[in-house]
Amino acid sequence: MTDTTSTYVDLGELLASARDLSLAGRWDRALRLLDATRCEAPEDRARLALTAAEVALESDWFGGTRLTAARAERAGKEAPDGDWDLDFVRLRHDYLRLFRPDGVSRHGPDGKAPEALTRLRHRGHTLREAAPDEVRRGWASMYLGLIADNLFGERDAAPAHYEAALRAGESGGDDLLVREALRHLGDHDHDAGDHERALERWRRATALGARAGMVPGVLSQQMLLAVLARDAGDEGGATALATEIARWAEAIGTGHLHAQATGFLAGADPTAPPPENGS
Repeated sequence: MTDTTSTYVDLGELLASARDLSLAGRWDRALRLLDATRCEAPEDRARLALTAAEVALESDWFGGTRLTAARAERAGKEAPDGDWDLDFVRLRHDYLRLFRPDGVSRHGPDGKAPEALTRLRHRGHTLREAAPDEVRRGWASMYLGLIADNLFGERDAAPAHYEAALRAGESGGDDLLVREALRHLGDHDHDAGDHERALERWRRATALGARAGMVPGVLSQQMLLAVLARDAGDEGGATALATEIARWAEAIGTGHLHAQATGFLAGADPTAPPPENGS
């Protein structure tokens, strides 16, 4: 029997709660909460649909679902005049599909970026220029760095974008943006052989993710700490940490992270670049 009791709550608090559930890896619960909410005002329905699209994207990223496209389409119908945050969800979703394309190479023939990648980067620049505040500008910069780094292979160009994102996150008080920037700046430190600097940044990123309640993100960050432990010759510590990451990842349903941890235990390096042209 369906419970039809009506309860009135502040919409801002409800959306914040749904985002917290999403950060904790409770994407299905967050979406059920949002779907059970009824709003009369068009602007409130638009906020509700946007948050659902954001939750769906987190589910796709960590849980391996494919929910974002439909949720973003629904949000677009609630905001027919356009919305920066929804456009950013679409950019992140398209980045994810190109970055993790189910076995298809990230790059075009001979490493040249196909038209889809060029369009994605252009959209990132447009979003950065149109950002309504410094933090959003920082998020656009963050993704310009990821696009340069992971889709175009432009390793030298990416850190400037991450530094811009770091400054925006620190000045705007956005722990998740700071975490993201530190995570990827640390990756460049690691590749350059500066493991001490990488450790400093990755530890701070781990703590910021924990403070935000980002359970899958903390596990993914601890995976990088396991890499550094192995680099330092502490195979026992690396194995113990990766074993727990795999156990947690399986328990909360983050298949990609579970595969990373088990691959690491088998000897793989999750920070290694992908083979060229998918080979």
